[in-house]
Amino acid sequence: MREAVAVLPDNGSTTATVDETRTEEHQLDISVVMPCLNEEDSIAICVQKAKEWLERSGYRGEVLVVDNGSTDRSRELALAAGARVIEEPRRGYGRAYLTGIPQAQGKYIIMGDCDDTYDFTNLEPLIAPLRDGYDLVVGNRYAGGIRPGAMTWSHRYIGTPVITFLLRTFTGARLGDSQCGLRAFTREAYQRLGLHSTGMEFASEMILKAMRRRLRVAEVPIPYFPRVGEAKLNTFRDGWRHLRFLMLFTPAYVFTVPGLILSLLGAIAMATALLVSRGNADAWPHWPAVFVGPMLLVVGINALLLGLAAHLVASSKGITGEGRVSRLYRRQFSLEAFLGAAGALILAGVGL
Repeated sequence: MREAVAVLPDNGSTTATVDETRTEEHQLDISVVMPCLNEEDSIAICVQKAKEWLERSGYRGEVLVVDNGSTDRSRELALAAGARVIEEPRRGYGRAYLTGIPQAQGKYIIMGDCDDTYDFTNLEPLIAPLRDGYDLVVGNRYAGGIRPGAMTWSHRYIGTPVITFLLRTFTGARLGDSQCGLRAFTREAYQRLGLHSTGMEFASEMILKAMRRRLRVAEVPIPYFPRVGEAKLNTFRDGWRHLRFLMLFTPAYVFTVPGLILSLLGAIAMATALLVSRGNADAWPHWPAVFVGPMLLVVGINALLLGLAAHLVASSKGITGEGRVSRLYRRQFSLEAFLGAAGALILAGVGL
């Protein structure tokens, strides 16, 4: 088991979304929450495995299935297997969890897909770190063993490693598999996270916010098996949703810092060109700097503007809190101010 310890500052506020009215006497030990969309071939197997593990382990628990608009017999089979079923007709991986997790009655909550890719017969490795004081435990399929045919090559060698690398870079979390869907966390941790994402990016949001809220995050090896039934993942759509979320959630890394660097380099190049041209119009680096400097400056300024736009969009959608930048923008800037600044820049360019 490994702990992720690096932290980023948090400018947002949390929203408690789990029902806090339940008393300790009536609270269950564990809730296993499974989103379900047309999984009639595997849902009963997964529910039975989870219930058997709960009984064998001696925990007071429940299996909660969130039916995400299934058109097959998934709901009926889940009920027959002993699960509590909640309806969420609006499609979305994250939306199913946002509806189901607040209804969970356990002190510890385990989330996992009901396509039989995860081993619900042994969930103790996920619970043990929580009892030791961790807030969130994430499975690592690479460390636990990915069985032949369980994951496409594009997800195994490109998609998941790239997203994991970006999350490690942006948060410092020492995770080897940021996209594993088998996770466990405490009710209190979920209340602090304040999650909003309705799609597959829900998994990335959980990691990012856990680090920003200074939660203790652990990683444990888990096996990963070939799924039963038809896969629901869309490589390009879901991959883009992850990248889009990361760009909105971390504009400083994606836009602002690169924009500042490029703008500075462009300004230095242009200043160098002006100084050199006074003494010798043909001297290097006058001509290269004349072309390179403005390009770097334009790209840098556009990156800074994109960073501001990403921050404002993320703030308006509730992905991040309203920080100092967005508050300053709303108080001080208007359409007229931007038009005036644009006019001044045009005049300055003509003058140069």
